Amino acid sequence: STCACVEYYGKALESLIKQVKIMSIHGKMKHKRNKIFTAFRKLPGGILVCTDVMARGIDIPEVHWVLQYDPPSSASAFVHRCGRTARIGHVGSALVFLLPMEESYINFLSINQKCPMQEMKPQTNVLDLLPKLRSMALADRAVFEKGMKAFVSYVQAYAKHECNLIFRIKDLDFASLARGFALLKMPKMPELRGKCFPDFTPVTVNTDSISFKDKNREKQRQKKLEEQR
Repeated sequence: STCACVEYYGKALESLIKQVKIMSIHGKMKHKRNKIFTAFRKLPGGILVCTDVMARGIDIPEVHWVLQYDPPSSASAFVHRCGRTARIGHVGSALVFLLPMEESYINFLSINQKCPMQEMKPQTNVLDLLPKLRSMALADRAVFEKGMKAFVSYVQAYAKHECNLIFRIKDLDFASLARGFALLKMPKMPELRGKCFPDFTPVTVNTDSISFKDKNREKQRQKKLEEQR
């Protein structure tokens, strides 16, 4: 749902999936968008991580799966997202991830969009990749910062969901969410103020000591820190 989540998960998938081309696209890219879109269309196969900027008016032939990590903010956007697959006589599949507390969204879509859905049972023998993501964040400040921004943007987008009777921010398990984003610590943001998270264990490392792998960025950061001191 957000540009920051696309940036973070695009970067994560690049590191976790080696034999598949991963590309990312979102609204803030502007001039790069057409270039990325054209390059993706030419690929024999790959994964495109994107926001709703790609939900309509875009034709990519033979998209086999549309995976909706976040439930879209509007019911019509759900159908537009699904419409990226199974085009012009082709067969395709669309999947949306929902928490148990969000299951009434299925009935809502069935009534609002005449869109029936089937439950797909959770996959077994799934690899736990979160430790690897945490290690990446510890090794590179760019990954650490992208994760923090993605988490904040996710919570803010969730709070603005048009179906706020179904998607209630007060019901969100922030500790589980933070673990899912492989965060090293909880960010400071208004939505978390005054809350305790016994189910979330932050790293013992001082996160200020995590440096950028990019030497120029790290040099600039050290300069700013020096000025602050």
